[in-house]
Amino acid sequence: MNQKEKTQACCIFIAPSAPPSVARPSDPMPFTGTNTQIKMPCPTLTYFLIQKTFQIDYDKDCFLKDGELFRYISGSIHYSRIPQYYWKDRLLKMYMAGLNAIQTYVPWNYHEPTPGHYNFTGDKSLEHFLQLCNDTGLFVILRAGPYICGEWDMGGLPAWLLQKKSIVLRSSDPDYLASVDRWMSVLLPKVKPFLYQNNGPIISVQVENEYGSYFACDYDYLRHLVKLFRYYLGNDVVLFTTDGAGKSYLKCGTLQGLYATIDFGPGGNVTQLFTVQRHAEPRGPLVNSEFYTGWLDHWGQKHSTINKAFVAKSLDEILALGANVNLYMFEGGTNFAYWNGANSPYLPQVTSYDYDAPLSEAGDPTDKYFAIREVIRKYKKVPAGPVLPATPKFAYGTVLVKKLQSVTELVELLSFSGPVKSHYPLTFVEMQQSFGFMLYRNALPRNCSDPCPLSSPLNGVHDRAYVTVDQVFQGILERNKIISINITGRAGAQLDLLVENTGRINHGKDINDAKGLVTNLTLASDILTDWTIFSLNIDEVVATGHLNKLQRPQSPMYTPATTVPSFYVGAFQIPSGIPYMPQDTYLKFQGWSKGQVWINGFNLGRYWPTKGPQLTLYVPAHILTTSVPNNITVLELERAPCGEELNTPCAVEFVDTPVLNSTTTDRNKLFQKVSWLDKYQGIGFY
Repeated sequence: MNQKEKTQACCIFIAPSAPPSVARPSDPMPFTGTNTQIKMPCPTLTYFLIQKTFQIDYDKDCFLKDGELFRYISGSIHYSRIPQYYWKDRLLKMYMAGLNAIQTYVPWNYHEPTPGHYNFTGDKSLEHFLQLCNDTGLFVILRAGPYICGEWDMGGLPAWLLQKKSIVLRSSDPDYLASVDRWMSVLLPKVKPFLYQNNGPIISVQVENEYGSYFACDYDYLRHLVKLFRYYLGNDVVLFTTDGAGKSYLKCGTLQGLYATIDFGPGGNVTQLFTVQRHAEPRGPLVNSEFYTGWLDHWGQKHSTINKAFVAKSLDEILALGANVNLYMFEGGTNFAYWNGANSPYLPQVTSYDYDAPLSEAGDPTDKYFAIREVIRKYKKVPAGPVLPATPKFAYGTVLVKKLQSVTELVELLSFSGPVKSHYPLTFVEMQQSFGFMLYRNALPRNCSDPCPLSSPLNGVHDRAYVTVDQVFQGILERNKIISINITGRAGAQLDLLVENTGRINHGKDINDAKGLVTNLTLASDILTDWTIFSLNIDEVVATGHLNKLQRPQSPMYTPATTVPSFYVGAFQIPSGIPYMPQDTYLKFQGWSKGQVWINGFNLGRYWPTKGPQLTLYVPAHILTTSVPNNITVLELERAPCGEELNTPCAVEFVDTPVLNSTTTDRNKLFQKVSWLDKYQGIGFY
């Protein structure tokens, strides 16, 4: 065949008509034509192009994938809580459990830390994660926000939105919508190539999240989001909502054009709970978008667990009904750095997001994993072959750390922007800082030879303030708990408050959660004015190694005990001659109080063993190295378990087993979020 003949040959592309039952009974038919032949120049071979479709069949109460009945059994995994290094490992384990889909959130604040500056690289590479899902053979249910909750700081909304004090989040407020529109104009075009219709893994996209639990009840807001999602993603993708299994939640959380799904945990009457979804969707597939395998933890309360048999029994009942289900969580992960959220009344969540999930925080299959796998096996074929084992762990042992200096002594190094003068205190957002710590400095306006009360009358310390006078520790002011302490000092003495943001509220009406000193402080009856404020960029200072370059004490063993926030540094070498090193490990803070820790510049998160229940922090292997010593930087905020009077060296310990269930307080008011324990009856914990 010559070149001219080649270009005149034809391929036949056959696009099947859509099944007639995919539309709602009252809707016009989306496609009524017959199969269409399209001629175009191509080589001599004949190809058949089958258009991929994922739709809702309202007549048969099911999903249709390529015209065939489809039911998903999915598990939640948050790419933002797992290092990219381990994404493939976790996805393969989920696939081997018999899941055919995963569900994940897109946290807006994770990708747009400051207005107009976007990051989709490294651990934030959403596109790489979606491609891995596709390569693994897992469909994706994408929860695109803009609000996600997820026990994530401010429910995924960026803190910089609060620069407009009058803004009404999650509403049709023009200021809020303008930011949402800009964000979605970046996010959704990245998502579109991964839609199932475009040969990608995404079969459905959630709009907003549990909106029926929010006070605004703004249908114009939901309508705006629907138009926005349709504009960027097209009319073929299935859009849905998720709300609690109560009619009151569905009232404000659902909208025509969005398929309504519900969430509930184990222990209730499954058939009865699904009647709530039928209230909003008389026909269509049954869907539980959040079937809870465990629950979250707060500092100071016991680690939450749910018996595997309890979860397996309810899952079996859901699948027996032919329903679709997403297990939340299937792999929890970790709230590295400052990403944990909080619930109201104010209770911050712990660093671990283990969630008592089928895959542990470190991605290890648990007994619950295998119990769930056996249930799934009853309803679909589970992939043959062995399940990937737990990742190896290694106890590197005790590592000595040396005290450097206090935060107040290092403030000029830690504050790149320098001091800011203000008559009244400024919040984090007003200082254009989102996370971490800020130092507020003043001078005592009067003599306090006798103790004077330093107070926050309007409970304006968000969230903890470590108070010193001339670098002598005075006490801690804490949101909702300690609004006044007595201090001493001479007139003119340096008053410092190191204020810690311990996580923004992620659920309910209080998500517009300002941080720092959000109201005035008083000394006795006088309002303190004329502040000097330092925005602290501790993460960058640690990552660039500036602290390690400081002159250290000659003796690593004994240093004066201190109660002022101070840095400690140390290093350890990975043992040589051992195969497959480095390995995952856990960092234990026996005897330490509260603080933040970095390894090789990577922010592992918060530790707070005096509160519990979490005593160890997960250390993923990828941040460790065998080529040079590994650096540890500890910011202890209260008191280290070492010093001359204690005759004890300063040290931390690497162990091979996590401790997530130790606490010093009773398990009171564990479920502060509008939880499924409050929503539903018959829940049992073990």
